[in-house]
Amino acid sequence: MAFAINEINRNSNLLPNMTLGYTVYDNCVNLGIGFRAALSLASGREEQIILDNTCVGNPPIIGIVGDSSSTSSIAISNILGLYRVPMVSYFATCSCLSDHRKYPSFFRTIPSDAFQVRAMIQILKHFGWTWAGLLISDDDYGLHAARSFQSELNLSGEGCLAYFEVLPSEKNADEFRRIVEVMRKSTARVVIVFAYESHMINLMEEVVRQNVTGLQWIASEAWTAAAVLQTPQLMPYLGGTLGIAIRQGEIPGLREFLLQIRPILHHNSSYGNSMVNPFWEFTFQCRFAPAPAGWVEGGGALCTGQEDLKNVDSEYLDISNLRPEYNVYKAVYALAYSLDDMLHCKPGRGPFSGNSCATLQKLEPWQLVYYLERVNFTTPLGDQVSFDENGDALPIYDVMNWLWLPDGSTKVQHVGEVKRSAFKGEELILDEDKIFWNFESKKAPQSVCSESCPPGTRMVRKKGEPECCFDCIPCSEGKITNKSSSCPEDFWSNPQRDQCVPKKTEFLSYHEPLGICLTATSLLGTFICAVVLGIFIYHRSTPIVRANNSELSFQLLLSLKLCFLCSLLFIGRPRLWTCQLRHAAFGISFVLCVSCILVKTMVVLAVFKASKPGGGASLKWFGAIQQRGTVLVLTSVQAAICTTWLVSSSPVPHKNTQYHNDKIVYECAVGSTVGFAVLLGYIGVLAFLSFLIAFLARNLPDSFNEAKLITFSMLIFCAVWVAFVPVYISSPGNYADAVEVFAILASSFGLLITLFGPKCYIILLRPELNTKKVIMGRVTES
Repeated sequence: MAFAINEINRNSNLLPNMTLGYTVYDNCVNLGIGFRAALSLASGREEQIILDNTCVGNPPIIGIVGDSSSTSSIAISNILGLYRVPMVSYFATCSCLSDHRKYPSFFRTIPSDAFQVRAMIQILKHFGWTWAGLLISDDDYGLHAARSFQSELNLSGEGCLAYFEVLPSEKNADEFRRIVEVMRKSTARVVIVFAYESHMINLMEEVVRQNVTGLQWIASEAWTAAAVLQTPQLMPYLGGTLGIAIRQGEIPGLREFLLQIRPILHHNSSYGNSMVNPFWEFTFQCRFAPAPAGWVEGGGALCTGQEDLKNVDSEYLDISNLRPEYNVYKAVYALAYSLDDMLHCKPGRGPFSGNSCATLQKLEPWQLVYYLERVNFTTPLGDQVSFDENGDALPIYDVMNWLWLPDGSTKVQHVGEVKRSAFKGEELILDEDKIFWNFESKKAPQSVCSESCPPGTRMVRKKGEPECCFDCIPCSEGKITNKSSSCPEDFWSNPQRDQCVPKKTEFLSYHEPLGICLTATSLLGTFICAVVLGIFIYHRSTPIVRANNSELSFQLLLSLKLCFLCSLLFIGRPRLWTCQLRHAAFGISFVLCVSCILVKTMVVLAVFKASKPGGGASLKWFGAIQQRGTVLVLTSVQAAICTTWLVSSSPVPHKNTQYHNDKIVYECAVGSTVGFAVLLGYIGVLAFLSFLIAFLARNLPDSFNEAKLITFSMLIFCAVWVAFVPVYISSPGNYADAVEVFAILASSFGLLITLFGPKCYIILLRPELNTKKVIMGRVTES
């Protein structure tokens, strides 16, 4: 702190024409003493200082750097917060201090325990350690860390605690013995400790006594760099420890500043001498005059104050591992930059009431808090320093590893870091090749309550134990892996239950026997229609063709051909266009067919009536134009029904997984059930009218036996489609398509055979009956 203030005072760009001073209080690791010091600073009752004749009195306190412990910081911040005196701690990590409403003037340059906890959980996750023990100190630091750790662990779902113990503050041998016994019996190989060096010393004494080895320790920043634990007696147990450490920094010029310290330079400050003299006497093994009795007689040397620190090996001059010191350095600079920002305020543009600025002569602590909340600067090391809404600095930790060298010496080496950035969030960076593992395998240990379930099995939690402890049982169908995760919708588990494989697909295919048979039958019907049409065209001038309304017969054969062909749209994998076309083609083709039959029946009836005396007028309503118009109008109605259906609720392909769990049945969803019902109903109405008229005309003379053929054909047609409806509704998947194709083919063949079979028989096999004389003879006989 003294070096930072000295550096700031020599910096012409930071706080020019201003000199910073400081007062140091020792809290003696005692809450009461630290509390009284804070009250003294806040109330202005500390002893007066005299720099020269023009500077006498109580110095203005603009901020406090400290305290080091969380417990002291909590108590002191409760008081300083009332006065809004800014306090910047360099070592208090309790996450509870992040409550800026409760501690409005508290800031810190060390990350909160909440971030340290998340850093530890990231390490656990990285190495797959899901089963660990937690030890904490019996104070605010440990208790808040434990609460935060358990909360974060539950949220992450990355592991469980095998045990949770509180290390006593005093040396309680029975309690330490019990805790170490719990550690020894536990199956957890990883131990996380949030405690101070003093707690660890007492704990390790019992660990050594019970010879508990094979543990992987994870240290909080409070003891990661504790040299007192890095001894030949403890390294067999603590070697390989992974620890979270405060960010190491470099402070250029610090060593040279330390070398300038001389006791004689502080002759005006009894407090300065009280700090320096014992250190000087210990370092150089001398005593300042007056020396204790017998010191000189015993060969002891007297200190002159001119001894050279360069000639001794002292930790005081070791600046290779500046961690809390670097946080102190940043804390002093944070206060200085805040004060500098305040002094750069332009009158009339200030942040306070009436756009006023704060002045040094009338500086209120809360005004500096305002600037401290917004301070933002970069250290010579390149670290950015600013505070968030909770008073916490941007968090970054080093990950350290305790290396036990072959010669018995120890080294705490840097193996990674955990940091949070605005762009990447929180990230853990580890150099695993550098990590020393204190195990025979020289590899990271395993620490799990239960081994991961093998493929094809799933976890079942053991009753009364944490969720990390489980048994493995075989997965049910459709689920895989040790977590029994369900396969995606289009996938299913293989017989081994270790991976998802695509579900089998099912539809009425051209490649399966049923599809081949239906396709062949459809093509056969089409071919027969073509043959019959060819026969009728070839023999179109014969009496039997002419007598049976050749034009309607040709139209009927063409519509039957379309009926046979439309059945092919029901075979193959459903596509959007086939789903939309299949029912439309089916409905229009059959309406065209049944319309021809209906008109043919009506013509037969009209011809018979015309043969009676006075019945000639009935034929004028059934001329060729009227016949074509009737067929066209009746077919157009069905076309309109199909168009309305397709536009309002079109049939679409559908993947049905309801029939079989391991199969996908591809089918066409009709879209609108009403539309499908109207389409079938319209065909049924026309077929019923044809049947009814033909039935009424069944007793006509033999020369007009076409009515009997139509009656029989319509009877077959109606029987097929009446049977179709219940069978179609009850048939699943591709069988529904097969049922519809079968109904189409059966009814088409029924019409083809009953209507054209007898005529083809006469044309081909009994040509002697295909004469006008025979036809007219029968009429005469009638």
